[in-house]
Amino acid sequence: MKPTILVSDIIQGHMLAPFEQLGQCVPIADSNDVADASVVISTAFDNLDADAIARLPVSVRLISNLGAGVDKIDLEAAKRKGIAVTNTPIVADDTADLAFALLLATMRKTSYSEYFLRQNDWATAASIMGVTPRGKTLGIIGAGAIGSAMARRAQAFGLKLCYHGPNQKPGLEQELDIQFEPTLEGLLAKSDVISLHCPLTEDTQHCINAVTLAAMKPGAFIINTGRGPLINEQDLVDALNSGHLAGAGLDVFEYEPQVHPELLNNPHVTLTAHIGGATPECRTAIVKQAIDNAAQYLTTGALNNRVI
Repeated sequence: MKPTILVSDIIQGHMLAPFEQLGQCVPIADSNDVADASVVISTAFDNLDADAIARLPVSVRLISNLGAGVDKIDLEAAKRKGIAVTNTPIVADDTADLAFALLLATMRKTSYSEYFLRQNDWATAASIMGVTPRGKTLGIIGAGAIGSAMARRAQAFGLKLCYHGPNQKPGLEQELDIQFEPTLEGLLAKSDVISLHCPLTEDTQHCINAVTLAAMKPGAFIINTGRGPLINEQDLVDALNSGHLAGAGLDVFEYEPQVHPELLNNPHVTLTAHIGGATPECRTAIVKQAIDNAAQYLTTGALNNRVI
């Protein structure tokens, strides 16, 4: 008999097929009607807070998350209930590709120029002046897999590199000639562009706020492909409107899917809709790894890519 799997409510239609090979699939929303589910397949859009985890059947022993970020899962609540959590940390290259694309687009003001070109205003579109990335300093907050991949791309384009995080990485420094900054303020003060790649935690939520934005260089840029709440969006809007920041490239938002209207209307902001891993190759690999994580647990009890 196939095991029962609780699957994210957003996984529907043809997307369910790979998971149905693993077991009988039931939406998480219907978990109250299930007494014997053993695995939950979650996504970045499922809020598995303490209450949601408490409502899961006592038989659940694994949450296999689609994606690397697990900030929507209350890890302490899961631990208390004896539920392990795994993730799929294989989005580094695709997310770094997008982050660097946002850096180039924002610094070169391609969206701003495109807006006028689409209005058949060639003269204005051609007059938009961007900023040359080469020779500028990129400050990376969080030099994990994605941050390191971002640094490698930036090095190829001639940017100077520095990073801040909880752990210094001598191997990365030797590989990429990247400098460690022990304080966030030090990183912000020396960087022409900041790129966010740290996980969302209580310590990092709103790490970019009115105070830290003021510590950035006048005319600097900020890129975020991590998590929206790393930035206080109203403070970001204020810094952009005052002219202190020259632009922002954002793939994630504090209250997504809602986007601050002043970000939508600002021509110096480049926007994408949380598409860091949105390629067929990456999505297929994420699904495969989440299924492999769950299958390994169901067949052997082993936990691949364990978070807790």
